[in-house]
Amino acid sequence: MKSLVIFSVILIFTVTPAYGQLLSDATGLINRMDIQTSGYGFEVVLTSNFDLVDFNFDKNSKQLILYLDSGLENNLGELVIPSTLLNGDFTFYLNDQKFFPKIQSNEKVHFITFEFTGSGSNIISITGSEYLVGLDEITPIENNLENDFLPPDGQFDTTLTTDSFVWIIGAGIAIVSGIIVVKKFVKK
Repeated sequence: MKSLVIFSVILIFTVTPAYGQLLSDATGLINRMDIQTSGYGFEVVLTSNFDLVDFNFDKNSKQLILYLDSGLENNLGELVIPSTLLNGDFTFYLNDQKFFPKIQSNEKVHFITFEFTGSGSNIISITGSEYLVGLDEITPIENNLENDFLPPDGQFDTTLTTDSFVWIIGAGIAIVSGIIVVKKFVKK
């Protein structure tokens, strides 16, 4: 037992933890951004060797802003944007400087490759000339108290805990009844 403890302590100091090592330029971190706008949900995927800290989408200006943080000098990222979310002529800015990444498009997605230098915090803004291509805006239906079947704001009479409790009690009664029936048949 003593030797196992000593061996464990030695391993703690000799094995380097994975989080303690630097990222290589080839490491790909995958970030999935769920953008909810005008009643639709879109998934934008960023694969990069830098970290996505935050993002913002403004439907009025047709703009996606990415807030990035990098520990590397040479940064590489690949962004996949659905063409129904943003389309048309794109304008890119990296830290308020016009930027020209590689763009490959088909009828479903735009595949954008970023390559830039500079460690630390960076901001990339992507502006499209078209928004919701081929889709109509969905206006949410307001919950009307007089004419609606459901109560307002999702307030229901039962909760998950009371429903579960009823099922547990029912299962307990069924098990006890089953045991009593089996014992009566075994005695005969």
